[in-house]
Amino acid sequence: MTRRSLLTAMLGPAAGSAMRRDFARYETPFKYGKLVLSASPDKDAFDSRSVDCPFVFAHEGEYYMAYVGYDGTGYQTGLASSRNLLDWHKIGCILKRDPASPVTRYNIAMNWVVRENQLRTVGRLRKIRGRFLGAYHAYPNPGYESGPAAIGLCWSDNLLHWDLREPCLRPRDGAAWETGGLYKPCLVEHRDKFYLFYNAKTAEANGWHEQTGVAVSSDLTSWNRYERNPIIANGGPGSPDERFASDPCVVMDGDTWAIFYYGLDAKGRARDLLATGDDPFHLEKANEILIDVGPPGAVDAVYAHKPSVLYHAGALYHFYCAVSGKYPNEIRGISVARSRAWK
Repeated sequence: MTRRSLLTAMLGPAAGSAMRRDFARYETPFKYGKLVLSASPDKDAFDSRSVDCPFVFAHEGEYYMAYVGYDGTGYQTGLASSRNLLDWHKIGCILKRDPASPVTRYNIAMNWVVRENQLRTVGRLRKIRGRFLGAYHAYPNPGYESGPAAIGLCWSDNLLHWDLREPCLRPRDGAAWETGGLYKPCLVEHRDKFYLFYNAKTAEANGWHEQTGVAVSSDLTSWNRYERNPIIANGGPGSPDERFASDPCVVMDGDTWAIFYYGLDAKGRARDLLATGDDPFHLEKANEILIDVGPPGAVDAVYAHKPSVLYHAGALYHFYCAVSGKYPNEIRGISVARSRAWK
C-alpha cells in the first residue's frame, strides 16, 4: 500500500482527497535541473567555495536574491538580480564580516527582508518605518557554522548598505532545544505584530537536532519566545524531519499560514517540506515531500533544501539549495523548481 493510500485508509477517502487537494496548491514538481547561481571561480571572492540559503524577492520591477557566500573562513551575504528568475547577475557582497565586531567577526548571513506575506505574489519588499528591515544570523567562530549563532535585525535605505543592530535573540536565553545556536531567521509583519521565525540546534557536538520556533514583538525591541516552542518539532523514527526541521520560509495563503522548511532524516537526506495552520503556533505537517533529492549525477543528488518561494507569471517558483558531490569537495549552489512544466 502506498503512503497516500495508507493515509486515505486511516482518515477516510474524503479526508485523504482534501489533504491531497490542499497539498497540491504548494507543489512544484518540475525541477529546472540546473544551478541558477553557483560559487564564484575567483578564489578570492566571498562566495568562492559555495552559495547557499536563497531569499528571493521583487523590487522596482526586478527580482533579487539575497544569498550566503562561503569562502572557507565564514559566511557573508551577497545580492544577485534577474528579470526572469533563471538568469542571475551577481551584484556583489552587501554584508561583510567585521573584524572589530565580536558578533560578525567571522560570519554575517542576512536571510530575510520584510516583504509581501501572501504566497501568490512576487514578494515585493515592504518598508518598515521608512526603511527596509532585514534579519541576520552570525556564528561567532571561523569555519563552517562554527559556534552558537545569534540573530539580529538590520536596516537599509538601498539594499546595498546595511546598519546592523545588536542581536535580539541569543541561544543562551532560550530553552534546551536552542542552546546550541540559532539559524536562519524569517521576519514577518502581520497585523501590527512581528513574527521572527528561526531554527535552532541542541548543544550536542555530534548528532544534534534542529527544530523551528518563533518569537513575537510589537516594537522590534522586546521579543517574546512562544512558550510552547518549537512550533515545528522533529518527527518520529523514519520521518523526513527526524533530525532537522529547519530553515523556515513563512508565507500566508489567504488566511492560512504556510511554512516551507527542510527536514533531515536519519539517513542524512535533506528535503523540503511543508507545514500549515490557521495561526503560526499550531501547525500540521503535510504528509509528502515537496522537493526530493535527485538521482545520482543531478545537481541536487545529495541535498535539496532551504526553501524560498514566490509567484511569477502564473507559476509558483520554489528556490532551494542544491548539493551534489562529496564533502569537502561538494558542489553547493541554488536551483529552482516550479508548478508549471518548463518549455
